[in-house]
Amino acid sequence: MNILIAGELNVDLVLHNYQSFPRLGHEVLVEEVSLTLGSSSAICAAGLAKLGNRAIFVGMLGCDSWGDLVLESLDRLAVDASHVIRDPAIKTGLTVSITSARDRALVTYLGSIAALREDAIQDAWFEGCRHLHVSSFFMQKGLRPGLKRLLTRAHGFGLTTSIDPGFDPAEAWEHDLLDALEETDLFLPNEVELSGATGIGNPAEALRALDNGHTRTVVKLGAAGSATLENGEVLRVPAFAIEPLDTTGAGDSFNAGFLDAWLRGRSILESMRIGAACGALSTQGLGGTAAQPSESQVEEFLAANSPEPAVHSEARL
Repeated sequence: MNILIAGELNVDLVLHNYQSFPRLGHEVLVEEVSLTLGSSSAICAAGLAKLGNRAIFVGMLGCDSWGDLVLESLDRLAVDASHVIRDPAIKTGLTVSITSARDRALVTYLGSIAALREDAIQDAWFEGCRHLHVSSFFMQKGLRPGLKRLLTRAHGFGLTTSIDPGFDPAEAWEHDLLDALEETDLFLPNEVELSGATGIGNPAEALRALDNGHTRTVVKLGAAGSATLENGEVLRVPAFAIEPLDTTGAGDSFNAGFLDAWLRGRSILESMRIGAACGALSTQGLGGTAAQPSESQVEEFLAANSPEPAVHSEARL
């Protein structure tokens, strides 16, 4: 199955397991450091490829050593980078991730992350693809003004579409995101992003506020699982109880598992459970891609780990 990902590309400098979170004027130590492929879009693409799809990436890179690392990583992860454009006038983006087993803080230099524009994406690239996925709406400053037009073009070629908005570093949560949802089939925020986009703190109320009749919103709730509206009721699928080593990219791996299952015609409940399995398994390695599962690994995990039953309830949201 061919899936097109229009996204940001960067490297991650990950500082693992800090003794205490750094304060201005102070120095702290970490236990490990790694320089790896970053970007929510790339992690999702890698997860889709690991599940057996042809993940075709559209993005921008600088002509520098970080860009070389990104391309080498995409090749190793079997992500098709034939539509990645290199520009000597820009630097490849960088995110510094200060990470513990449970959470992280991020500092980002945008560079190539903000460079992709809608008019750089050729109509021919839609041909033969089933789906278009876009991550990091707020970080992709070059793509953002033309995103709705891009989604409309994708629909014109028969593709379905999805957006994972990512966090808004400006915390302005401007309403062009909601405008883009008019051409979006699946919206995949986490709880903070859902609240930011709607201005509503309660996930159940926020899900109802976004119910426009054609966009399905699936909100990722971390250790509480995920939730969506199904026949007017809130359906919550619990997460799997698993001790994480590194949560980097777990939501992006959820996206990959969910999209793969949904595009293959699985029910919304099955798709959410498969997404949860992919997200959980991805936390068993350092970095966003090291432990992403194959289809057989997902099946084995689901067979060995019976999840809590899904509930039609708002009480635990």
